[in-house]
Amino acid sequence: MPPESVLLVAHGSRDPRAAATTRALARTVAAVRPGLDVRVAFLEQATPQPAEVLAAMPAGTVVVPLLLTNAFHGTVDLPNQVAGFDCVVTDTLGAPTDTLLSALSHRLPRKAFDALVLAAAGTRVVSARAEVERVAAALSERHGVPCAVAYAAGATPSGASAVSALQAAGACRIVVASYFLAPGRLYDLVTASALSAGAIGAAAPLGASWQLAQLILDRIDSRLLALAA
Repeated sequence: MPPESVLLVAHGSRDPRAAATTRALARTVAAVRPGLDVRVAFLEQATPQPAEVLAAMPAGTVVVPLLLTNAFHGTVDLPNQVAGFDCVVTDTLGAPTDTLLSALSHRLPRKAFDALVLAAAGTRVVSARAEVERVAAALSERHGVPCAVAYAAGATPSGASAVSALQAAGACRIVVASYFLAPGRLYDLVTASALSAGAIGAAAPLGASWQLAQLILDRIDSRLLALAA
């Protein structure tokens, strides 16, 4: 049975653009699937928090982590914040599915390129970085060009270092793909770093696109199908 209520839980940021983007994404999800009650919450640095919103939502609400890797916030923080509520939590959004790759590709600048940098926030969790590497490999295969990973913080290489490595390998028209859901300080940092080293353009974050909305709905449907099996 399709869910009636969905809670999108984002990381949270002091940058007001991030919360505005999350709320716009909720409206897109609701527009793609009419009749769905879609609300938002934030793990930190913004309000409301998940427990506050879930307290006013019906049992069986589906919680979707708006996270692109399964690091601390997905494995520890979110489970702790929704503990005690009758809800269903989906997987995070970062597996290299065709829907995610389409969303990333749709945001690329409309320029010819011979290499890509997949710009991500960064994490010290090795398994989470491996997830980003898998997405970069899939993006490389999709476009037929090399794709290097770059991080804003918590890991290396930086945007500039990733661009320099691709240039050393012969690339001259490098474009930055954005492994970010919303704009903010880390997105600005890693894209500026890549552009300063010679990247010719940078994608916007995935934002409130219908492709990202479809990815969220795919996660919801997959989780409910698994529970019904």
